[in-house]
Amino acid sequence: MLIPLTLWDDFLGALNAAMTPLYWAVSGILVGFHWLLSTFMDPDSGWTWALSIVLLTVVIRTALIPLFVKQINSSRNMQLLQPKVKALNEKHGHDRERLGQETMKLYKDEGVNPMASCTPLLLQMPIFLALFYVLNSASTGTPLGYFFQANPHLVTSLKNATVFGAPISGRFWPMDGSAFTFGPTQVVTMVLVVLMSVVLFITQLQLLAKNMPPEALTGPMAQQQKMMLYMFPFIYLIGGVSIPMGVLIYWLTTNLWTMGQQYILIHNNPAPGTPAYVDWEERMRAKGLDPAEVAAKRRGAKRPTAPAAGSTTVARQGAEADPTTPAADDAESPQVQRQVIERQQPRRGTRAQRKK
Repeated sequence: MLIPLTLWDDFLGALNAAMTPLYWAVSGILVGFHWLLSTFMDPDSGWTWALSIVLLTVVIRTALIPLFVKQINSSRNMQLLQPKVKALNEKHGHDRERLGQETMKLYKDEGVNPMASCTPLLLQMPIFLALFYVLNSASTGTPLGYFFQANPHLVTSLKNATVFGAPISGRFWPMDGSAFTFGPTQVVTMVLVVLMSVVLFITQLQLLAKNMPPEALTGPMAQQQKMMLYMFPFIYLIGGVSIPMGVLIYWLTTNLWTMGQQYILIHNNPAPGTPAYVDWEERMRAKGLDPAEVAAKRRGAKRPTAPAAGSTTVARQGAEADPTTPAADDAESPQVQRQVIERQQPRRGTRAQRKK
């Protein structure tokens, strides 16, 4: 019995040692912003600490922008590879091992890393945990992180700071064994949980509705994405009741950042073959620019050597199967492109139903 316990203690010790630099960083940035804001705000005010947490979030998300760009490029490359992946499924669907080998070979040949889209989230998790433990320790009066340990009076200030009568360190559902009472803490924390769940839902819906090609909205993967659209906000609602209010402020701020960042991306650099790409083409033409040439420059090409893999191509492909689609001369119209993309989705759904 002693050996497993010893191994477990060693594991916890190694984990704590690995997290210690993050405790230092989180406490340092938080204390630094608190010191800066205290020059013109009440040092013990909950708003001072809340704004410090918001600024901490901005620093973290700004540092992750390069990783976010890599994530977007990886996701876009994965979308462009979907026709080839579908062809491999049709060819090797009966042999799962061969299918896996060929798929991984395709990713390697194309220089695509399926895990790259998860990197920013994985890197945020240790930071989130560090902030959670720093604030959780402050709620019990225990300093965690060098800068809180060196300034214990700040721990007391953070523990007692309130926003709308709710302590920054408070939770909707007490975890210290005290009796549950409904008050300002429950109201404020529930508002934060609902807000961050709504923001997450809007962010995911924005991605599915505007920046996904029609063919990606059918099939098993599309069904999983639609399930996640409702599942993650529900998980937020369930898990948020046991999280300190300070962490909820961080979580809401990072969700708002993600929503705004994604909107800017979809508006200015949408994925080819999506409704957002049609809108972008219209805006480029309204400015007197050639969308294909602009897209080629973004890819690093001197001039477009082939039609852009955008909504125009999608529209022409759909025209072959739809007798009501206008001739090729009219297919350049953004309104026509939009109509074709909208007509594609029900037709694809019908084919899927026939296969079933």
